[in-house]
Amino acid sequence: MSTKELLGQSATRIIELDIEGMTCASCVGRVERKLTKLDGVEASVNLPLESARVTAPEHISDQEIIDTVNKTGYKAHLKPGQRTASPAGSSSESTAAATNPVSESPEGITLHPGDHHSSSAGTLDEKGSNEGARRSAASVLKPRLILAAVLSLPIVVISMIPGAQFPHWGWVAFALALPVVTWSGWPFHRAAAINARHFASTMDTLVSLGVIAAFLFSAWQLFTNPTITAHTGINMGDHSLYFEVAAVLVTFLLLGRYLEARAKARAGDALKALLDLGAKEATVLRDGVEKLIPADQLEKGDVFVVRPGEKLATDGVVIEGNSAIDTSLVTGESVPVEVSAGNAVTGATINTSGRLLVKATRVGSDTTLAQMGRLVSQAQSGKAPIARLADRISAVFVPIVISISVLTFLLWMIFSGDLGSAFTASVTVLVIACPCALGLATPTALMTGTGRGAQLGILIKGPQVLEDTRTVNAILLDKTGTVTSGRLEVTDVTALGDTHAEEVLARAGAVEAASEHPIARAIAEAAKHGAGTELPHVSNFHSAPGGGVRGVVDGAVILAGRPGWLENNDVSIPDDYRAIFTRQQESGATAIYVAQNGRMVGVISLKDTIKENSAAAIAKLKKLGLRPLLLTGDNKEVAQQVAAQVGIAPEDVFADVLPEGKVDAVKRLQEQGLTVAMAGDGVNDAAALAQADLGIAMGSGTDVAIEAADLTIMGNDLNQVAQAIELSRSTLSTIKMNLFWAFAYNTLGIPIAALGLLNPIIAGGAMAASSVLVVLNSLRLRKFGK
Repeated sequence: MSTKELLGQSATRIIELDIEGMTCASCVGRVERKLTKLDGVEASVNLPLESARVTAPEHISDQEIIDTVNKTGYKAHLKPGQRTASPAGSSSESTAAATNPVSESPEGITLHPGDHHSSSAGTLDEKGSNEGARRSAASVLKPRLILAAVLSLPIVVISMIPGAQFPHWGWVAFALALPVVTWSGWPFHRAAAINARHFASTMDTLVSLGVIAAFLFSAWQLFTNPTITAHTGINMGDHSLYFEVAAVLVTFLLLGRYLEARAKARAGDALKALLDLGAKEATVLRDGVEKLIPADQLEKGDVFVVRPGEKLATDGVVIEGNSAIDTSLVTGESVPVEVSAGNAVTGATINTSGRLLVKATRVGSDTTLAQMGRLVSQAQSGKAPIARLADRISAVFVPIVISISVLTFLLWMIFSGDLGSAFTASVTVLVIACPCALGLATPTALMTGTGRGAQLGILIKGPQVLEDTRTVNAILLDKTGTVTSGRLEVTDVTALGDTHAEEVLARAGAVEAASEHPIARAIAEAAKHGAGTELPHVSNFHSAPGGGVRGVVDGAVILAGRPGWLENNDVSIPDDYRAIFTRQQESGATAIYVAQNGRMVGVISLKDTIKENSAAAIAKLKKLGLRPLLLTGDNKEVAQQVAAQVGIAPEDVFADVLPEGKVDAVKRLQEQGLTVAMAGDGVNDAAALAQADLGIAMGSGTDVAIEAADLTIMGNDLNQVAQAIELSRSTLSTIKMNLFWAFAYNTLGIPIAALGLLNPIIAGGAMAASSVLVVLNSLRLRKFGK
């Protein structure tokens, strides 16, 4: 739950439910309406995930929520790992059965979660349970589908091809259709019956009514006139038997449901793959002895060993060793990150070279991977504002369709008197109008888009974010850590007198190597890289905080630091040397003086370098219709130089901005009528991220920044910011496309069916195809960024 939500809903809690038996948008709407009738309860129900995310006040117990869903005609239970709560927050053992139900599912499919244990991924078990449920749904439907297909084929052949008919073929068609309509079609009939007991109707109601009506009408015709098919050569237009319609409807609809179940499972594959990244085992170091244990048994403070090629079992800090860490599985960035003692590392990343000893700082549900899983899961469980229209329509859709079907039958009888045509038209209306595509349009696209984003290191906090990315037209970029690397690098070495630049850097690097200051580390790294060998040994090392360092290298006393500190150590600085120092500072560099045996020998300049892809990323943001603006606490000259290098206009630079002034900068832009996105990575960015219309946290930043943001980029590449906005817009576009075709299908299909221009068999195939096509259209998002 976000910080914003916590501020306004401190007396509420989040409950996540698995719900069995939902098949269409009408089911979703009915469950939501029943839950929201409870005092203070808000609910968002997700059809593909077969789950609900419920916000409830403390005085409403978990059991009351579960009972409300059960009374609606479905079966609910808490997701594994959650404890039930009674009013006043006390634990309630009476609801234990609800967490592992043996239930009657309206779909005729009983699915039970197995025993689950905690894992380093946090939400892996819950997602694994849902994934298994969807796979199980497909496996249960498969034998029913096979039987229906095998028996329907001969029914269609003898009913529609005169040359294949034989005396009394109608009785054979009846015998073959009976198991198809009853056993194969049982999931539809059972769901319709359970819903009817609760005075409700759903897509299954329409399917069941259509199939039963076609079969019973045909059986009545056959039993009242047993010789109706006594002669061969009768085509389907010469009789009133619709056994082939009933059988093929069941087959098509089962095929659609089966393909839908498999496709929905695929839509969740990205999140499952993300959560499966976690290491399964860890080599923990206890009392000096290495011991292999399950990763979920790691405790905070444990020290574990990571050998080359192994995954890090959890988040931690390196306490010994040097290596390069492949973070691509989590951040989406392909370049390995060099780490050594003191560097933070993330669980599920891969150690590519040296042996590391890591101290666990986060375990279980607190890890970065678990947080990623929760953010994606919450986004998938939410509901985009655009989906509310589908919910409102589906709430009244089925009763209206049944009314239209009855009216169609009556009008055909009044104006034509043809019982067969009246029956065919009314059944076709029932079949063509099933609103399953509406229920799948939004959540399948949301599941696929957010899952793909997670694979790319992009976390979308909720469905509302999709709407926000559509309207954003300006993006405020924090300079340090976002546009620039946030790390100082040596950019220039000026040698004075007869000293060589390489010698200046090597001597200064040797002394600085003994210091932990960021400037010292940058100089030491540059010196080591330039020398290509180990740096000379330093003795008599001394560090003065805020001043500089001193040490003896190869018998010479080397000082490196600021001018004032060198003067305090009896080093004379001529005016022309001061001019060099001043020029470097004016260019935006940090300048360090180097002296040897009391004499000035050089100046080393360092800058916070611009990230390699920043200019290309900003060009891409412009192409997406966003106006990039730069925000920094640095002086105007430095800010303008950075802006010029990455392609930001001079008038779009906010310089000399204090941390508390970042919020004011966002507000000023909003007052100008701009819809503002803000990208940042630090604690001092959190308030501005929350103020912005769209907050984007760079994943290298702090938890506070990530919590305040709407989008989180797990990597450090500004290109991912543009990619995140592009993915969000693509997901929203897919949702709109799905909804358009779902609405268009029903809007066009019902009047065509009512006019008798559509055969029930074709209607059944089209209805099943519509659901599958909506899911397949959503699955196109899996290829985003490839």
